[in-house]
Amino acid sequence: MNRLDITIGNLLRAGVLIAASVVIFGAALYLSRHALEFPNYKAFRGEPADLRTVSGVIHDVMDFRGSGIIQLGLLLLIATPIARVAFSAYAFARLRDGTYVVITLIVLGLLLFSVFGMH
Repeated sequence: MNRLDITIGNLLRAGVLIAASVVIFGAALYLSRHALEFPNYKAFRGEPADLRTVSGVIHDVMDFRGSGIIQLGLLLLIATPIARVAFSAYAFARLRDGTYVVITLIVLGLLLFSVFGMH
């Protein structure tokens, strides 16, 4: 197996494991504080406004709120394949493979646009 393939596999594995660990920690924290609450299933309430932006999530993490930590884990999970594509662009540039650099940068641009471009 190619060294590049191993590095990319390790990057993806690490990203998923870190994201899962953060979500599990946040869930444990959330349940330790809210386990005895009863949900109201008669009215749907979406996520709070503070969990809809990265700055809001970071603020909740700094306040040590379980829901913010869970959301951070989900953001890390979303960032994992984006980091993989960015690393691939770097690796192709080091290999001086211009065609794959251009294709990978286009894919990276589309990923970033899909995450940050539409609100």
